[in-house]
Amino acid sequence: MSASDVKTYGALAQFDNPAELLHSAEKMRDAGYQKFDCHSPFPIHGMDEAMGIRRSILGYIVFIFGFLGAAGGFALQTWVHTAAYPLTYAGKPFFSWQAFIIVTFGLMVLAGALSSVLGIFHLSRLPRLWDGLFYSDNFKKFSDDGFFISVDASDPSFSEIKTVDFLQSIGGSEAEVIKGQ
Repeated sequence: MSASDVKTYGALAQFDNPAELLHSAEKMRDAGYQKFDCHSPFPIHGMDEAMGIRRSILGYIVFIFGFLGAAGGFALQTWVHTAAYPLTYAGKPFFSWQAFIIVTFGLMVLAGALSSVLGIFHLSRLPRLWDGLFYSDNFKKFSDDGFFISVDASDPSFSEIKTVDFLQSIGGSEAEVIKGQ
């Protein structure tokens, strides 16, 4: 493999405990880094705020598609019972909205559930089968007992030397630049 085939994916540093990781994330955010991520074997309360992550739009997506599913189901039943196949059942009127509620609710739940699954995949950019962090031997510990901050090489503030120095200055150990094929 020649030097031109080596790609820089970013930088990585390990931290000792969750509190140190949380405070380091705040320092990363305050230093202007935008494309960084914190890796921990368990969720850390307050990490989203520390990283400067905004609230997800997934709830709005699910609401809109749930509403569209309910409206579509209600409109379809209204059209079928009043225009396409108007049949009288036991003397009831053609438009009997009370009978439409069950299907309307079912389609609302179905559309909301499908939009939540597809929305979370889209917003999380999944499936992602490979990440440059897999080139690091230290990163294998993150799911067991490691706390890490990774900075993507596409971050506007990224510089191989300055970023590694900054990660070390905020308490990171075993800071490294991640390179691979």
